Amino acid sequence: MPLIVKDYTWTQTETIVYINVPLKGVKVGKVDIFSTDEYLKVHFPPFLFEAFLSEPIDDDKSTAKIGNGVAVFTLQKKEERLWEHLVINNNDKDKSREIRERALLKAQAKLAAESKAKATKTQEERKYALETMMKLEEEGRAKIQKMKDDECEKATAQLEAWKLKQRQIAEEEAQLKLQSQRIKVDKQSKSEKIHVPRTSDQCKVKHDQKNSVQSISKKKQVDLPAPRSTGNIQIKFTPRVFPTALRESRVPEEEEWLQKQAEARRAINVNLAELKDLTEEERNPDWLKEKGDKLFATGNYLAAINAYSLAIKLNRKIPAMYSNRAACHLKLRNLHKAIEDSSWALDLLTPPVAGNAGARTRAHVRRGTAFCELELYTEGLCNIN
Repeated sequence: MPLIVKDYTWTQTETIVYINVPLKGVKVGKVDIFSTDEYLKVHFPPFLFEAFLSEPIDDDKSTAKIGNGVAVFTLQKKEERLWEHLVINNNDKDKSREIRERALLKAQAKLAAESKAKATKTQEERKYALETMMKLEEEGRAKIQKMKDDECEKATAQLEAWKLKQRQIAEEEAQLKLQSQRIKVDKQSKSEKIHVPRTSDQCKVKHDQKNSVQSISKKKQVDLPAPRSTGNIQIKFTPRVFPTALRESRVPEEEEWLQKQAEARRAINVNLAELKDLTEEERNPDWLKEKGDKLFATGNYLAAINAYSLAIKLNRKIPAMYSNRAACHLKLRNLHKAIEDSSWALDLLTPPVAGNAGARTRAHVRRGTAFCELELYTEGLCNIN
């Protein structure tokens, strides 16, 4: 049978009611508080405080603070006026039970509504994240398609220019060929004509024509450019891992791939002497994580650290390994190592999304606990951010 607390005090304004309940030396962790708009209960075994409020309050805006051996309640009134009494004078057990049951139903309905709202919010966040990712992918595809279209237009323009130039060259060659054919026909027709003795004037005109043709041919020969001099051009190519040309490759993706391959080779070659005696199952990071979890549950923290460390050597990209090893270091009072492993886990759990919120919370709690154990309270508070 709980001991009813009656030595509480209360004050009020037109909008707020203040209630001070002494905790009788009970630790804060053992205090249980339950409240609705018409009922307030504080249970700290073996004591119990119950208040059947005379007027309704706004439970969502009301607060409770526990410290210095007292629980202080700040209750927001729904109606702005002074109360004549804090609680109703009720000695009827049936009515008291009815109020308790009604308060319990209200609390259950409120909890269900909050759970539904949280699920709706989570679903909306996932939907928004999916839409954002699809939008980014669509923008990326549109950008790539635009680059392809620009390259296609550029190549088409170059091809059309080359075709036009080839047509001009072909036309010039055809004109030259036609002129040479006409000259040949004219020579043949002249050779077939009857030979007529030339007069002196005709010879003079012929001589002048010949001299003019020779001068024109000499002028053309003088105007021709000199032949190009021969030489060798040295071409050097940048050594590449991939066989494709640089213009056909995607340098950032290739560098990322090479980095991953190097990390994979280091993971395979690390501590070969240590891994040589392990079975295929013991080389599986997931199996080692489960083994470490079981050892942690049994209190064998050093063995759990060894299991997590070996798993990290095999795969350094699993944040749970660092977070769990931080928990082991925290148990063994290796506080600086706990902070280091928690920080590694938080670095791997980026970006912060709803899917890794739980893992990030555990890592923040372990790092903050280690800071507080080292009496670095400022860093512990900053750790929440």
